[in-house]
Amino acid sequence: MASYAYHLPLTTPLTYISLFGLGALVMRGAGCTINDMWDKSLDKSVERTKERPLARGDITQKQALAFLAAQLTAGLGVLTQLNWYSILLGASSLSIVVVYPLMKRLTHWPQAVLGLAFNWGALLGWSAVGGSVDWSVCLPLYAGGITWTLVYDSIYAHQDKLDDIKVGIRSTALLFGEQSRPILAGLSASSLSFITYAGYLNSQTELYFAGVGLAAIQLARIIRRTDFDSRTSCWQGFVGCGWAGFWVWMGALADYFALLPWA
Repeated sequence: MASYAYHLPLTTPLTYISLFGLGALVMRGAGCTINDMWDKSLDKSVERTKERPLARGDITQKQALAFLAAQLTAGLGVLTQLNWYSILLGASSLSIVVVYPLMKRLTHWPQAVLGLAFNWGALLGWSAVGGSVDWSVCLPLYAGGITWTLVYDSIYAHQDKLDDIKVGIRSTALLFGEQSRPILAGLSASSLSFITYAGYLNSQTELYFAGVGLAAIQLARIIRRTDFDSRTSCWQGFVGCGWAGFWVWMGALADYFALLPWA
């Protein structure tokens, strides 16, 4: 796949980056709408979420449902631009998106379910270009994305842990408790190991691994500096985790351009 991708016209990755960027925006927005519809009553009892439109009563469930239908229609429009294998693969993730809000009522691992949904593009991106999935490469990449999601969303969940205890919401923040720092450090190491292994299997160059190295430095800084009892610090840590993803992306992008035939 790696050598094959370098010989595609430059318009091909640009087209798919645009489609996946729009699809991610639309479908993550749909996930937020579903989450807010599920959690309307719970959100009223949580300080950080009580001002959300549904919780505050600014919009009704019917209005939210109409907005969700528009989001899903737009997402379907993006999905139909791909091959049939990818259409079926993409549609299969919708069930995870729908049940995710229920998980915080049933398990301390809703962040893992979120990771399953949010990182589906690790599978879909490959199939969109190649027509099928190379599971040997994509599964480690998918696992790396899931463990990364566990890191940043656990930090995010620490913001609400006191309110969550009151209303009976479960999360990895509550499960990990005082051991959050070493556990998240281990998950960060696991995430980067999976991503590195996927790059190795896909014959990426040093530029890719340099990006992973910068991501490792960023995650280490976040885990060390975050005060898990401070909402402000947790928010900063959550945002900072996004920069780890940015460095992986920049490494992959530099790798791609360096190996183009005209480079």
